[in-house]
Amino acid sequence: MSRYHDMFERLGQHQGAFIPYVMLYDPDRATSKKIINAVIEAGADALELGIAFSDPLADGPTIQKAGLRALKNHSTVSEALSLVHEIRDQHPHIPIGILTYANLVYKNSLDWFYARCHDSGVDSVLVADVPLLEIEPFFQAAIKHHIDPVLIAPANMPKQRIKELAHYARGYTYVVTRSGVTGCDRKVKLDHRDFLAELKAAKAPPVIFGFGISEPSHVEMALKQGAAGAISGSKIVSIIENNLDNQSLMLHELTNFIRLMKKATYQ
Repeated sequence: MSRYHDMFERLGQHQGAFIPYVMLYDPDRATSKKIINAVIEAGADALELGIAFSDPLADGPTIQKAGLRALKNHSTVSEALSLVHEIRDQHPHIPIGILTYANLVYKNSLDWFYARCHDSGVDSVLVADVPLLEIEPFFQAAIKHHIDPVLIAPANMPKQRIKELAHYARGYTYVVTRSGVTGCDRKVKLDHRDFLAELKAAKAPPVIFGFGISEPSHVEMALKQGAAGAISGSKIVSIIENNLDNQSLMLHELTNFIRLMKKATYQ
């Protein structure tokens, strides 16, 4: 059984999953490692870790700037996965997902990328700019190397595609709360019950909401809609950005934010 399966079993019916997104190597390797350890210790149920890319089509300005900071500090696919390997050695049970883009996966070959992910202790990979119609080679490489392919499910997905998604998806299903790119959104409106019911009927993996999740009320809304949890990224990255000159305050604010978001998962 996968670490995601174990996580959902542990959380049961009365607790949702809170998954923070962190850009690897932002603002630098050593600080990034401290950040990841801090969010785990604060109560993160799983991790979604980004590998910096120069043209991140799904990301808004906050995460774009994080990627540029990481690239400036010599982030590469190999270096990023080396850092993941160190995190895995310290935390053997937490599910670790990678969010990346097709160019980085193709750079050395799909087989190389997914093999390195497996060797680094990665559980899942979400390739943000690969549509369902082009997922087959990524799916085959992921399964070969025992990596869960996580897929994005927009709420306007045609019904005939939902069964297709359920066939390919593993680990969890990333449901976007709104159209557009990542970013904090204080006016998140969730009306996804029917869509979640369709995903469940198709036997898709458990739903995690993302895009715009930036406060505890958003997590509560996600769970009331029937999601199994929520991912928050831009808010976390903004805390890092706002405290680049004060690491102690950065880690303190991150810890408080993770605790509040995790508390909101208790039903």
